[in-house]
Amino acid sequence: MARDLTLLGLESAEVMWRRSWKLARCDSAAWTEFQMMVGEKVKATFELQRGLVTAPRGSSKQAVARATLNHVRRKVRENRARLRK
Repeated sequence: MARDLTLLGLESAEVMWRRSWKLARCDSAAWTEFQMMVGEKVKATFELQRGLVTAPRGSSKQAVARATLNHVRRKVRENRARLRK
């Protein structure tokens, strides 16, 4: 799991760097990116809460952490691929 956490940190840093440059342009694309970013954060919060509530009874903390990490990494990779275009 340490490897995945490290990769998440690196991938997240790239997404933040790319978003920062996009937002710094202050044009309509920047405004669209800002709205998308805020919407993603709200949606992700609800998705993760639902995942915690609906986790199978007796799931270990590690299993829940792994599922959460996989979910977040997938979203970060999607954003990274989109922002690289």
